[in-house]
Amino acid sequence: MSQTTNKPKPIKVLGGYNKESPTDNLAYANAVHAGVFSDPTDYSTPPVDEATFKSAIDTLSVDITAALDGGKKAIAARNHQEEVVIKMMKQIGQYVETACKDDMTTFLKSGFQAAATAKTPKPPLTQFIRSITPGKTSGSMHAVLVVVDGAAAYEFRFTPVVNGTPGTPITQLVTRTRPATTITGLTPGTTYSIQVRSFADATGFSDWSDPVARICT
Repeated sequence: MSQTTNKPKPIKVLGGYNKESPTDNLAYANAVHAGVFSDPTDYSTPPVDEATFKSAIDTLSVDITAALDGGKKAIAARNHQEEVVIKMMKQIGQYVETACKDDMTTFLKSGFQAAATAKTPKPPLTQFIRSITPGKTSGSMHAVLVVVDGAAAYEFRFTPVVNGTPGTPITQLVTRTRPATTITGLTPGTTYSIQVRSFADATGFSDWSDPVARICT
């Protein structure tokens, strides 16, 4: 009798855009823009050209700001532009799923998040930030993690908080072999809410850790 082996399920993009806020979708789109278009070796023929995608993202950013005053027209414009960006994200996501050839390292370079491939409990929230210190240059921070067993990668999220209002987060992926990383592009004098989550092949991303507040110098 021949034995059968279970083939790993193909990597799928984590969608759920309509369940997220416009600000979260903007951050996700910025991460994808920075990932997919950074290295043509991995992703040479995206279905949306970079200039068109970047223009749509920039317009959404402007519309999000304009809608803060609560005006109906501004909110409608923001919601419409968010749908434009989401449509592009779905097109690019389908392309990435094929182009990565089910290689998780290549997939994560795209800036997309991977959907869980198995209906198993997510990793417990045991990943903690060991320390956060000022970086060697202004506008940077150095963060060290407590390594999580079974994690293949980690993702940091630095969210600026001004007058109690969270802004657009900066995210950065960290591989298992580099539990320490330096986050750049931060604004000196700004308070950031810092979180981290782990990624495991079998379960996808864990929940975000509890936030830690630090002022960037």
